[in-house]
Amino acid sequence: MDATTDDAPSLSDRPRLDARRPVALVVGVIATVLFVGLRFAVELSGSAPLPWDQAWDDAMSALANPVGVIVAWVPAIVGGTIGMIVIGVGTSLLFLLRRRPWDALNVAASIALVVLIGAPLAAVIARARPTDSLAETVATSFPSGHTAVATTIVVTLGLILRRRGVWIAGVVWVVLMMWSRTYLHAHWASDVVAGMLEGVAVATLVWALIEVWRVRRAQRPDRSGGASANVPA
Repeated sequence: MDATTDDAPSLSDRPRLDARRPVALVVGVIATVLFVGLRFAVELSGSAPLPWDQAWDDAMSALANPVGVIVAWVPAIVGGTIGMIVIGVGTSLLFLLRRRPWDALNVAASIALVVLIGAPLAAVIARARPTDSLAETVATSFPSGHTAVATTIVVTLGLILRRRGVWIAGVVWVVLMMWSRTYLHAHWASDVVAGMLEGVAVATLVWALIEVWRVRRAQRPDRSGGASANVPA
């Protein structure tokens, strides 16, 4: 039997695209459309709070109490700029140490992109925060950066690790973050919804793109004529 044939990887050994990729693409596109739609709704309102924004802000004011404020500050601090840098860098380094460079790239690229999109957009829209804000007061309310980054990390890790517990804990964390930002009156409800949509869109689309790139690189013929099937996942 030909030695070249024996050494060449079989079709079953070659890396294939994750079956979840089409679903991730659909979810990413839908989240993008909804995000853009919400962005234009805010623009058409003159960046003023939408009717349901004011109703939710009033509800949070009615529920205000010292214990709730302390609890709300926990995700606000952990999910702040420094906290997210630590989480992002730490997660990427952990994947690198476990010889999973593509996953490390996925986390780093997703966080970087969601910040590069959200921060300039918030500055351009310059939406004022609620007047009774207990946190930030700068007019960069839409979208919520805390929520966007939290959602990005949760969805990215959920797609990478494929564990139900990760998804459950992640959803709880994102909901807690959304509540925290509105309870502290740092954002309107539409701001945190927009942040969530931005995070879902970025995480799913970046994951799908890197999945294609990973498989194509692994299937690229090496100098001996075989496919590079042993590239770390």
